[in-house]
Amino acid sequence: YRVGGMSELVQVTAAGSVAEGEEIQGLLAAAGIEATLEAAVTEHPEGHGDAPVHVLVPADAVEAARDAIEALTEPDQLVGE
Repeated sequence: YRVGGMSELVQVTAAGSVAEGEEIQGLLAAAGIEATLEAAVTEHPEGHGDAPVHVLVPADAVEAARDAIEALTEPDQLVGE
């Protein structure tokens, strides 16, 4: 529970790398949804290039965020039907 009108953050997806997480964060920003990235692992292995991240959005934006991610990341599945 957060004080001061802050909405609880909920994970909407996981990304395999920080770069992928930032790409999803950008897609959500374009849809007007503020997203936050959080490390998916507590210990980052030394020398490992990139770690997976969770993409979090305010609880009241979860459905819109999932719809936006689905619409923006899977457009070619509709082609050729």
